[in-house]
Amino acid sequence: MKLNDQKVDDTVLAVLWLTLHDGGRAWKTLDWEAMDRLYQKGLISNPAAKAKSVEFTEEGLMKAELIARQIFT
Repeated sequence: MKLNDQKVDDTVLAVLWLTLHDGGRAWKTLDWEAMDRLYQKGLISNPAAKAKSVEFTEEGLMKAELIARQIFT
């Protein structure tokens, strides 16, 4: 079965938003390929860094909240 990467990325972004803490940080223990794609799209900081969390970009934070609300409400 071939998954739709865009839908996976949107869902991962929404789940990251659910773990939001310290203003704009989120825990990064999700699918590494999706995390890398979100980084390449400029929505989060580099997930390969030593920190246990990533930081949303301004665009990523707005998009994550929008998608989370669409999926979970």
